[in-house]
Amino acid sequence: MATAAVTAAYPDAMDERLLTERLVGYDTSASAGLRAAGGFVKGWLESHGIDAWERDHDGLPVLLATIGPEDPAVPTVILHGHLDVVPGHPDQFTPERDGDRLYGRGTYDMKGGLSAMLCAFRDCAAEMRDLGARSPMAGVRVQLVVVPDEESEQVDRRSTDALVKDGTLRGDFAITGEPTELQIGVQAKGVLAVRLAVHGVSAHGSTPWLGDNAALKAFDVFRRIETLPFSRQSSDLYDRPSINLARIHGGDAFNMVPDRCEITVDIRFVPGQDPMEILRQIRAIPDVEVLKFLERAPAIVSRSNPFVVALRDAVAGTGEGAGMAVGRDGASDAFAFLEAGIPAVEFGPSGNGHHGPEEWVSVESLARYRRALVAFVRSIPAAVGAEPVGGPAAPRP
Repeated sequence: MATAAVTAAYPDAMDERLLTERLVGYDTSASAGLRAAGGFVKGWLESHGIDAWERDHDGLPVLLATIGPEDPAVPTVILHGHLDVVPGHPDQFTPERDGDRLYGRGTYDMKGGLSAMLCAFRDCAAEMRDLGARSPMAGVRVQLVVVPDEESEQVDRRSTDALVKDGTLRGDFAITGEPTELQIGVQAKGVLAVRLAVHGVSAHGSTPWLGDNAALKAFDVFRRIETLPFSRQSSDLYDRPSINLARIHGGDAFNMVPDRCEITVDIRFVPGQDPMEILRQIRAIPDVEVLKFLERAPAIVSRSNPFVVALRDAVAGTGEGAGMAVGRDGASDAFAFLEAGIPAVEFGPSGNGHHGPEEWVSVESLARYRRALVAFVRSIPAAVGAEPVGGPAAPRP
């Protein structure tokens, strides 16, 4: 049965666009909005006959659902999305449509992708239920996880890491629905966040020439970091690392020359670079002290991985300009899966402006994204050589 026919066979008044609009209405930059939105998603899944359950993580809801046979020999795919968004202006939580563009906080990152993923998961559940062993999906198990903290700065306490480490999420391949323009993110830069202290000499504010202003020096230090040898290195998918001055704090009083200034520098390094070598180069800058750093390795998945190939073919079947393997500048929860040995990619719809005032997602790309995910799940048994297996939907892990 063709993907379009399956989607048409299970109509729903709330399609991926309407579901996106509904989710955007929740301010999920705050815990109250996250709990309300999580309750809505759980109810939406259950209204379609999908057993969904909630797990608490630091007071926030994590939603999980599983479809397909409970058989260790069956390939398992994880569909991963997040409900949380960065803070926005109040009017950004009222979605607006202008032609193919749907504007609103989280439309692009990533309530649009999550909504299409939810619809695709519902479509797969319906085909498994109605066609049984006649569907290729009978030989696939799909886990859905919706997390509340992908945007959190508490990177060492995120729910995805916890779920992977305790075995709740386990599978052969994972897709996180970060926006990628319908391309397949097989690589992501590594992360090196560094907090530095820049030292100077204090003096009275009326005689700044008698001191050494640490705040002014901090800008010079950042410019030096931008020109260090590591900043000019490249890889096959990246022409250079990215370097951002994320925070700056210095000075104790308006009438003093500050003798200390702290800055946080966010470095996204390319595959093949050594973060310890980057730190060595930074430490060699005069009057700079490394106070703390956080490091996450680059994400790398082989472009010849059979799941990647199957996903590429499924995406290509939705139309032109989709399915290429690309490198991603940002980091995501895909790293949690990769660290546990589960190949994971970023794959999501088209749009622009994430974390900005004019965030939007392409409505047409949401429909293509949904169709691609359904086609991908259907193609998995043939792609990995698995035999179809009959049986009821799997229970909770």
